Amino acid sequence: MQSLKESLLELITETSTNLPPDVRAAIQQAKEKENSGTRAALALSTISDNIQMAEENTSPICQDTGMPTFYVYVPVGANQIKISQAIREAIVEATQNGKLRPNSVDSLTGENSGNNLGEGVPVIHYEQWEKDEIEVKLILKGGGCENKNIQYSLPCELEGLGRAGRDLDGIRKCILHSVYQAQGQGCSAGFIGVGIGGDRTTGYELAKKQLFRKAHDSNPNPDLARLEEYIMENANKLSIGTMGFGGTTTLLGCKIGAMHRIPASFYVSVAYNCWAFRRQGITVDPETGKIKRWLYKEQPTVKPVTVSESATKTETSAPREVRLTPPISEEAIRSLRVGDIVILDGLIHTGRDALHKYLIDHEAPVDLNGGVIYHCGPVMLKDANGNWEVKAAGPTTSIREEPYQADIIKKFGIRAVIGKGGMGSRTLEGLKEHGAVYLNAIGGAAQYYADCITGVDGVHFMEFGVPEAMWHLHVKNFAAIVTMDSHGNSLHKDVEMDSLKRLSQFKEKVFS
Repeated sequence: MQSLKESLLELITETSTNLPPDVRAAIQQAKEKENSGTRAALALSTISDNIQMAEENTSPICQDTGMPTFYVYVPVGANQIKISQAIREAIVEATQNGKLRPNSVDSLTGENSGNNLGEGVPVIHYEQWEKDEIEVKLILKGGGCENKNIQYSLPCELEGLGRAGRDLDGIRKCILHSVYQAQGQGCSAGFIGVGIGGDRTTGYELAKKQLFRKAHDSNPNPDLARLEEYIMENANKLSIGTMGFGGTTTLLGCKIGAMHRIPASFYVSVAYNCWAFRRQGITVDPETGKIKRWLYKEQPTVKPVTVSESATKTETSAPREVRLTPPISEEAIRSLRVGDIVILDGLIHTGRDALHKYLIDHEAPVDLNGGVIYHCGPVMLKDANGNWEVKAAGPTTSIREEPYQADIIKKFGIRAVIGKGGMGSRTLEGLKEHGAVYLNAIGGAAQYYADCITGVDGVHFMEFGVPEAMWHLHVKNFAAIVTMDSHGNSLHKDVEMDSLKRLSQFKEKVFS
């Protein structure tokens, strides 16, 4: 049992800190297709750096390690109770050593358990098979991409695509729409798993299982293989791009499965996964508990990237860079425009869902006038001297704070909000009225941004849990892109409108 726990801890660590070769290959292909100097190219370069840093540091690729979900295949007679116990022990140890962020929150009280255990957490699925070995697969899927999962009930009407019927062509429209609706909030470019049929529960389960297929495999069903190829070719024509900045690559992988359904229901379920596609697996000797082999470590055979001559010669002018130190003046903010790169030096403050809710009705524990709020739930550990260390600190999806953000900017005089995926019309109006900007950091780049943090100045509201607490961080050379400025301009709105127009070209029937 001790060996099994150690094997599972190794699996968790590897999944959190080291992207599999097939995922790295897909990201590299996307990077080679982008024109140099574009926002998408800069984002992909940061992503590539982050992947390497996470591997070298043995630290989380992305700070949001999600809800650990295990699929376990066992021989007849294997003791599933003991396996579950070993999984839970490994989860606790991985949380204590900073490989997982404490993410288990009581849905009624909001209390964080602090160790990633709780009712229904971690998720463990068992299935028996006739092989004389145990197979354990793990996926760490963060909240940003989990929140962009979507389920369609056919027939339905889809924005930009019209009616989707109960046939292969209706399924095609649903999948294209699922990519469109994710925009940059799910940390595109992403991967999708699609489940056709089942009921509402089993359809989503089938969709998530598709994410365990290898990125460059081929579907054994010829109709689904053809649909996967179609989606990969045409979803990238939406030009949503990396982080929703626009660009040639929006989708890195599409895997589709189908199951039977009842006559009254026809579901198309989509599990969206960010570029930080953290899934890994092992086979284990049932007698010793030791790892026999890894499931996703072999190098994939992929086709070379074909880049057009015009693309290789296209370079855009470098964006303007502006270095700012909080507290920031309104004049400095009003001088910024969408596309500018802001480099921050000085003190910033993290704030997520719990803090925004709190600040609506209470005063802040520190002076935020001219300050910067960072939508971030970091992974934090104490060193040998009892001082806090930042182990991972990428941005979280900002749209969740849309109900609060404009009011908090006004109330506290905040000048900049950092996050990912952009925000809505109410926040955009608040930025314009009060003189503030939204800065889009690169989602998932938890090591890249942790490296910019030079010290921790303290923390408030630890009762909210580590991810939701208000951390006061000193940063140096912290770079993010202005995507919503104080003049009413929003890159996110522009990309969404453009991608909706592009989506409409796929309205006509393709599959009979």
